[in-house]
Amino acid sequence: MLIGIDASRATVAQRTGTENYTRNLIRALLALLDKEKTKTPPHYRYRLYFRDQPAAEILSDQVDLCIIPFPRLWTHLRLAWEMHRHPPDLLFVPAHVLPPVRPWRSLVTVHDLGYRHFPQTHRPLDRLYLDLSTRWNARAATRILADSEATKADLIGEYGTPAEKIVVVYPGRDENLCRVEDAVTIAAVRAKYNIASEYILYLGTLHPRKNLCRLIEAFATCLPHLPTRPPPLVIGGKKGWLYSKIFDRVQALGLTGHVVFTGYVAEADLPALLSGAQLFAFPSLHEGFGFPVLEAMSCGVPVVCSNTSSLPEVVGDAALLIDPLDTSALAAALDRLLTDEPLRAALVARGYRQAQRFSWEETARQVLSIFEELT
Repeated sequence: MLIGIDASRATVAQRTGTENYTRNLIRALLALLDKEKTKTPPHYRYRLYFRDQPAAEILSDQVDLCIIPFPRLWTHLRLAWEMHRHPPDLLFVPAHVLPPVRPWRSLVTVHDLGYRHFPQTHRPLDRLYLDLSTRWNARAATRILADSEATKADLIGEYGTPAEKIVVVYPGRDENLCRVEDAVTIAAVRAKYNIASEYILYLGTLHPRKNLCRLIEAFATCLPHLPTRPPPLVIGGKKGWLYSKIFDRVQALGLTGHVVFTGYVAEADLPALLSGAQLFAFPSLHEGFGFPVLEAMSCGVPVVCSNTSSLPEVVGDAALLIDPLDTSALAAALDRLLTDEPLRAALVARGYRQAQRFSWEETARQVLSIFEELT
């Protein structure tokens, strides 16, 4: 049995959530393949489709690499042509859209439908493309993976997708991402990103759905109640779209000296940057899963996040949950976490326990069982 996987998102240089999902899930599937073949020869092979040359970590005796460079419309034209010429038994697309030509059996991951709930936070053409591509995925795929029960409910409610077609499979946590205790390492990362002291941290792409203007406003409300030298608000992540209002809000509130924009944070710096934070704030309007809160819990940082979409599924009882549309509630939560040391300690302990629930190996096992069911 030959299983094809669209691995094109795994080679993106500055990866965000869906690209990391692709990379980590492929790595876990290959590790599981190596583990299982020591017991009995597997009856399946993987063929991974790339636009660019991949890293050596995905090499395996059980893996075929298909590198097919193409400048534009790679999925719709080049991958579709490859499916026509040399179709696998099943195609899995973990982070994009099914090509118009595909095998009879296919599996696709739908990560979120935030553009349906908050259309104003997306550019019109992006919103149209997301809507059309997700509708196509929901209709054309043999089976759909959803990152959360919230995304499954959205697929049913927004597109009328049959519930039996959708399988909720939670992503895993990066087990290499853990708390850094070495003060020198943390200080070096702080210096790299021009952070002067302990800080409040947000990580994620800068665009309207992340609700950063309200986070900045809540932070401004907190400042008069904080010590003489209050912690800065550090906003880490690359620019996405419609981000200018975020910078404008900092200027309008006179917070230039209190808010630090780091730009994209290198993967190697994430553990130390997270570990050096006093708290992690993630008031996103809508998330299909919410990797940043899982990363924060794994690094022993207390979390305040939204009480909507998938985030309560991810954090359980290990975070302060707030209405992301209520700026005063967010400000109160920030103030409480900065001043209530017993609460911080309790959330850190719960966060460590909650993070252990998420494993890429378990994710890969569930995905493999779907492969086997479909073939």
